[in-house]
Amino acid sequence: MATPQHPPVFRRAAPPAPKAPIPAGQSNTAAHGANGTLRLNKRMAELGLASRREADEWIGKGWVKVNGRVAEMGMQVTPDVRIEIDKQATGAQAKQVTVLINKPLGLVSGQAEDGHEPAITLVQPQNRWAEDNARFFFHPSQLKSLVPAGRLDIDSTGLLVLTQDGRVARQLIGEDAVMEKEYLVRVMYTGVLNAAAADSAAATYAAAPGAQARSAQSGQVTQLSRIDDDDPVSQDVQSVFPPDKLALLRHGLKLDGQALQPAKVEWQNPEQLRFVLTEGKKRQIRRMCEQVGLKVVGLKRVRIGRVMLGNLPVGQWRYLAPHEHF
Repeated sequence: MATPQHPPVFRRAAPPAPKAPIPAGQSNTAAHGANGTLRLNKRMAELGLASRREADEWIGKGWVKVNGRVAEMGMQVTPDVRIEIDKQATGAQAKQVTVLINKPLGLVSGQAEDGHEPAITLVQPQNRWAEDNARFFFHPSQLKSLVPAGRLDIDSTGLLVLTQDGRVARQLIGEDAVMEKEYLVRVMYTGVLNAAAADSAAATYAAAPGAQARSAQSGQVTQLSRIDDDDPVSQDVQSVFPPDKLALLRHGLKLDGQALQPAKVEWQNPEQLRFVLTEGKKRQIRRMCEQVGLKVVGLKRVRIGRVMLGNLPVGQWRYLAPHEHF
């Protein structure tokens, strides 16, 4: 008996994934155009006038003119055009705040994760530094779009910047940002060169060199201590740490297969190093130290650009004053 023949089944190909919608009124989303032109919002960001998103909002409201004519969304411009901003835009920008926090241990920089609260939860009137003389009044609306401009690990303390201002964010974490960040780093000398730290941030989690794999699997992080100016010196690390390893910290190490930029590294006191970096790879200082036989037991960021942590108490915050600039 012949096997019955079934008609072939044809299936429609899956439709292509939808593209991100183009902002209203905008027809050109390319950053670069012909003959060396740039999209207007990118040019405004380069000039420090606004973030790209902010620029698009202003253009959409008719607050931007190019060579005397109201700008159009997505237009391409040459570098020599004259860009004028309406007073309404600069007024809106002046209301944006930037907040400096002395982040304590146990808080994450961004969104809550693994049960840990984000640093923004500190930004409440009762935690504002009593000596903050910036002429801003706190309002809950300031928490809207207040985001970290950079990160600080959960087990690190010190200066963390939250901002509503896209210009500040671009300056600190933009693709072409080169901003000095200064850290005080309390260390112990183990003498064990942990080469694994070059390729894995988890390799710095262990309390002892022999526990590397076990600690990485469990996800446990060594609890670090806060750094205070009057902390006792428990041992003279500086006297036993080889000078050639200090030179490696300054230049010559790699992380994740990439050579690190030169760093300024010097002894602040016999058990504390001062690092000045212009990049911020994940757990960078800890991983650098473990490669040369040091173990970080405390880490505090004390400066970003020209802005110092100063006397801001742990767990408190203040506004970036209008006269302060990174």
